[in-house]
Amino acid sequence: MEIASERKTSTIKSINPFDNSLNREYMSFTEEEVDKRLDRADEAFRSWKSTTFSERAALIHRVASIFRDRKEEMAKLAAQEMGKRLKEGIAEVELSADIFDYYADHAERFLADAPLETPIGKAFISYEPLGVLLSVQPWNFPFYQVTRSAAPNIMAGNTIVLKHASIVPQCAALVEEIFLEAGAPEGVYQNLFLPGSEVTDLVSDERIKAVTLTGSEPAGASIAAAAGKNIKKSTLELGGSDAFVVLDDVDIEEAVQAAVYGRMWNAGQVCTSAKRIIVHEHIADEFLERVKVLFPTLKVGDPLDPETDVAPLSSEKAAENVVAQVKRAVKEGAKLELGGNRLADSAGAFVEPTLLTHIKKGNSAYSDEIFGPVFMFYVVKDDQEAIALANDTSYGLGGSVFCADEERAVRVARQIDTGMVYINHMTGIAPELPFGGTKRSGYGREQSAAGIFEFVNPKLIRITKAENPY
Repeated sequence: MEIASERKTSTIKSINPFDNSLNREYMSFTEEEVDKRLDRADEAFRSWKSTTFSERAALIHRVASIFRDRKEEMAKLAAQEMGKRLKEGIAEVELSADIFDYYADHAERFLADAPLETPIGKAFISYEPLGVLLSVQPWNFPFYQVTRSAAPNIMAGNTIVLKHASIVPQCAALVEEIFLEAGAPEGVYQNLFLPGSEVTDLVSDERIKAVTLTGSEPAGASIAAAAGKNIKKSTLELGGSDAFVVLDDVDIEEAVQAAVYGRMWNAGQVCTSAKRIIVHEHIADEFLERVKVLFPTLKVGDPLDPETDVAPLSSEKAAENVVAQVKRAVKEGAKLELGGNRLADSAGAFVEPTLLTHIKKGNSAYSDEIFGPVFMFYVVKDDQEAIALANDTSYGLGGSVFCADEERAVRVARQIDTGMVYINHMTGIAPELPFGGTKRSGYGREQSAAGIFEFVNPKLIRITKAENPY
């Protein structure tokens, strides 16, 4: 195994961001432990690739069932490890179960042999699994992110080794436990407790056939470079600076509610949340005033409290980074309308819901992703200016257009350079809808039929009589 030699194991700590107390500690795997797990995954692939779709589906349906049975336990664990509100956590687990069921139900049809038209003989495409897939996933959706890679690829006949974010080790371990409880053969799905610094080197291991990552832009660049160097397929879902475009014919209150709660979803720690709210000048003043009325009603607090609207950020470091970004933006000319500080009298990783206006090009907040409860408000004079501002970013993940005129909304949506645009809705998630971006937000797609074709070999099989081609 080509990872750092003679390294010592390190400690992986699970910290509760509500009060910064220690949940649990794990030791990272030794080189020998990682090596055994890769061997196990490689060996499991040799038999798993030959199983029938019905056999795979039976396993994946059982995984989905266990997710639903244990959803409250799993949601509480997410709250304790990364601060997710209990209601959001339960919804995440239910969504994950739906994705497992979706691929269990549809994988055989998606991957059926595809006949090709040819004037001589017959030909078709056979979709065959690649082998061991390395899945590198973030903490903000500790179960859903794992599901997006596990469900389609295990149904396709691949096996999975997961390197999860180090702040959610209990969530990572629990998913492996559930696969085993569901009856997964040893090696089909495994968790790796491994330092993040060693993930890139792991890509070069010959047992790893492909890699998928959701995470930061620097992490994605590192993984993509390693995969390219070793001529391996990769997919990346990276950051986002999604535009939330509000045109002048909308129900203002409905749009305000969607924008504010959309931005505060998961305490603002969502790649596709409404990070830049772009509002037509005819309604901008009223829109902003309603936002200012709504903000003070948001309850910031315990993620296990059903009345909480905004939970803590995932870690103390995350909270410090968001506050520093806000202060920098104000120093560079943005106007702080509300919030911008740590929550007083709290030991946790809390940041007040924050409202910034007057953000000009050249301000760091104009170009940088702020991964927290920071609502950035922009005013534009018309549709074309809204489109230009929406596209004036290096990212291209999702986006929203709020507009009563459907044809107008679609015209605007077509001109926004992202992987996804939702009309009159926050950028959402559903098993049957592809998820992924463009520009520096990455490449490749997850979910839908598109998600299962990323890590299979579309092999051509041609049937014809032997003849001299010369």
